Amino acid sequence: MMNIPDFSKLPIYDRTHETMPRENIRELQLDKLQHQVAWAYDRVPWYHKKFDEMNVKPSQIRTLDDVRRLPFTDKSVLRDTYPFGLFAVPLDEVVRLHSSSGTTGKPIVAGYNRHDLDVWSDCIARLAQMAGVTSTDRIQMAFGYGMFTGGFGLHYGMEKLGCMVIPAGSGNTERHLMMIRDYGSTVLIATPSYALHMCEVGEQEGVDWSKSTLRVGLFGGEPCPPALKREIESRMHIVCTDNYGLTEVMGPGVSGECLASRDMQHIAEDHFLWEVVDPQTGEPVPDGEEGELVLTPLDKQVLPVIRYRTHDLTHVITDPCACGRTTARMQKVRKRCDDMLIIRATNVFPSTIEDVLASIDGVSPFYRIVVDNDTGMDRMTVSVELEPDMRIDSFERINEFKKFITDKLRSTLLVTPVVKLVEPGGIERSMGKTKHVIDKRVAQ
Repeated sequence: MMNIPDFSKLPIYDRTHETMPRENIRELQLDKLQHQVAWAYDRVPWYHKKFDEMNVKPSQIRTLDDVRRLPFTDKSVLRDTYPFGLFAVPLDEVVRLHSSSGTTGKPIVAGYNRHDLDVWSDCIARLAQMAGVTSTDRIQMAFGYGMFTGGFGLHYGMEKLGCMVIPAGSGNTERHLMMIRDYGSTVLIATPSYALHMCEVGEQEGVDWSKSTLRVGLFGGEPCPPALKREIESRMHIVCTDNYGLTEVMGPGVSGECLASRDMQHIAEDHFLWEVVDPQTGEPVPDGEEGELVLTPLDKQVLPVIRYRTHDLTHVITDPCACGRTTARMQKVRKRCDDMLIIRATNVFPSTIEDVLASIDGVSPFYRIVVDNDTGMDRMTVSVELEPDMRIDSFERINEFKKFITDKLRSTLLVTPVVKLVEPGGIERSMGKTKHVIDKRVAQ
C-alpha cells in the first residue's frame, strides 16, 4: 500500500508567503491588485476601453471588494483579440508562447516574459513540496512537450526545486516502464488516466509495483475522481496528488494538494486573487458555498487578465490547514458550468455519473457517455467497463447487472440511461486528456 510521509515534517517551499496570517495575505493581494489593474489599464487597449465604458479607473480600487467594479474576462475576449491583443508588453520582451488546443475555435494564446516564468516555476515548486517531493527526487515527465502548458510548466518548476527531471514525454508506455526500472524514477507526472494505463501495462508485463522506486504521482490535465485515485494508489503503491491551473491565467500551479488535506487544494494566494460567484448572475456566493471560480493573476506581466471566468465549479475555505499553510483551499474541480448535460429537461453532470459508478463493485474507473437524439428524443448511453476480475457467466447475470447499474443511475439522475457493459480494456485509453462525454445531438 502507499506510504504517506508525515506531512508535519515536510518542508514548505516558500514559508513566508504560504504561512502568512490571513490579514497579511489580504494586504499583499490588495497592493498587487492595484498595481495589476493599473498595468492592464495603461498597457492593454481592450481593458482601457472596457474600464472607460464601465466608468471605473484604477485609482478607484481601494479594497479587495472593489474588484467587483471591474469587468469579467472570458475565452471570447481572448479569441476576439487573438493572438496578441491582450498582451501588455512588446513582443520582443516575450520569451515563450503557450496555447490551448483550440479544438472549439481559435486557441487561447498565453505569453510569458522572464518574470512570468520565474513566478510560474515558484508556484510549481510549491505544489511539488506539498505532495512530498524534495530536491532528491527523480521526476519522470509523461506530459507532452508542445504548446500545452503542462509539460514545460512542470519541467522547469521541478528543476527549480532541484530535482532530476527525465523529459520522457507522452506515449510509448513500454519505454516509460523501462525508465522507471533503469533510472529509479521516484515521481511520475501524468494525467491520471495515463497513469492507470501505465499501471495496467506494467501488470501485464509482470511489474511488481510494490517494489517499484515510484512513490509519488503528480496528476493534472484532467480531473482525478476519488475512485480513480484510490485505484492508482492501491495498485501502484504511490501517493497521488492533483494540481490545478489553466492556460489563460498561467498554467498548472494555481493550486495544489497537500498531504494533510487530500480533497482540497491550496491556492497560491499571493499570486492569484480568487472569487466564487453565481454562474448565472456573476454575484458572489456566501463563504464556503459552491460557485464558479473567478481568478485574477496578480503577477502576470505579459497577459494580465482581470477577473477570468474559469467556468469551473468549486468552493473555497480559508481555515488554517494541518500542514501549516494558511493559504485558502479550493475543492478539487470535478465539474464545470459548461459540461452540464440537459437530458429531457433534466440537468446531468458527468461527475455525478462517475460517483454512482464508483460506488458499484466490479466496475472500473473507465466509462464513456454518448448523448444523441437519433430517435427524436434525447438518449444517453453509458458504456461501463468491467474490472478484470469481474466474472459474469450468463446472459441472465449480464442483464441483471445492467439493470442494477441502470436503476442506480436512474434513482440519482432522474433520467434513465442505456447501459452497455464493456469487457476489461474495452474503453480506449488516452495519452492525454480523457474524453468521457460525446454529444452527438443535432438540432431537430
